[in-house]
Amino acid sequence: AIMKYDHARRRPARRLRIAIDMDEVMADALGEHVRRYNAAFGASVTPADLHGMHLEDYVPAAHRRAAEAMLDASFFANLDPLPGCQEVVRELCERHDVFIVTAAMDVPCSFDAKYQWLRRHFPFIRPNNIVFCGDKSVVEADYLIDDRARHFSRFKGRPVLFSAPHNAREARYPRVHSWADVRQLFST
Repeated sequence: AIMKYDHARRRPARRLRIAIDMDEVMADALGEHVRRYNAAFGASVTPADLHGMHLEDYVPAAHRRAAEAMLDASFFANLDPLPGCQEVVRELCERHDVFIVTAAMDVPCSFDAKYQWLRRHFPFIRPNNIVFCGDKSVVEADYLIDDRARHFSRFKGRPVLFSAPHNAREARYPRVHSWADVRQLFST
């Protein structure tokens, strides 16, 4: 690899450490959750309906437990990558140290499916750079790209909120709306 030189400091430029969340940042978990919910209940919920809330907060109380139960191991196996994600993550990996950081402890049955999904769609990410955790502050990185602001409170690096319907009202953190925005953020 060609090392860039920081002429102002007269030393090699340091590669950034970028931590990237998986669900709703790399993988379209919401699209699959809405699809499964609509199929199970004959509903017509769209992601746009969820402005400022999660699906579980939107659906009738009688459906909440069933909606949460849809997040089984099979749920994570066939998610679509978000548009542009594969290309931009590949570009980031060429210039920076990229880690996939997923709060898999929220759905422990998801470990294998998430790992297999990452290997299938992002084979260029080394397995050692995949982190399954509960508290993302354990990862030492310069940036964390995540759709859930709760992961930023103890994170020591710079937070980057990836737009999703549920975080539409969050205004405390810098935001990107797409993978094109992520490319632009790290283009310099």
